[in-house]
Amino acid sequence: MTFSELSSMPIGQAIASRISADRFEPGCALADETLAALVAQASLSPSAYNLQNWRFIAVRTPEAKARLKAAAYGQQKVEDASAVFIVCGTLAAHARLAEFLQPSVDGGLMSQRTADGWVAQAEAAHADNLQLQRDEAVRSASLAAMTLMLSAQGLGLASCPMVGFDAELLAAGFGLQAHELPVMLVAVGHAAGTPRPQKARRPLADILAYA
Repeated sequence: MTFSELSSMPIGQAIASRISADRFEPGCALADETLAALVAQASLSPSAYNLQNWRFIAVRTPEAKARLKAAAYGQQKVEDASAVFIVCGTLAAHARLAEFLQPSVDGGLMSQRTADGWVAQAEAAHADNLQLQRDEAVRSASLAAMTLMLSAQGLGLASCPMVGFDAELLAAGFGLQAHELPVMLVAVGHAAGTPRPQKARRPLADILAYA
């Protein structure tokens, strides 16, 4: 079953109705098929040069949740949520860009010349710039995390982004490699209690300018 067959909520409704859930109903497992569908949607997020510089770990077993809860300062939602995604940005993704672009070349979506040009540009910009690698990793992972949360909303699931965790403890507990940067956690499941409305936002006049 594809994600489009699972979800029928319009994107505007998903954006307008999404909240960051404080509490989740425990014991509500999600099928691996559903978790995979959420990540498949998240992987459609944009990234510079199509670096796709992200990786996701779906934490769903009690044992893995216990490790993650310890790294997340004991937050109960880690234990209660159906799953918690560790969303990582990857450094030095330019080194594999040719590999990542090849399916688009093979599928006629871009020419080999264009792909080679992108690889050369990414190599020149990223190879000796660790700060840019980190910035792009955070940007890409954050975009993917937001897409994942909206995808969850489209399936009628609650979600919550979480940045309260010990990065070193998390990396050790889940075997992250040196090039994998844990950017945020995204808890997904069924909200406990009556859903509260989305909080009021600042007026557009405060945040929008025209040029």
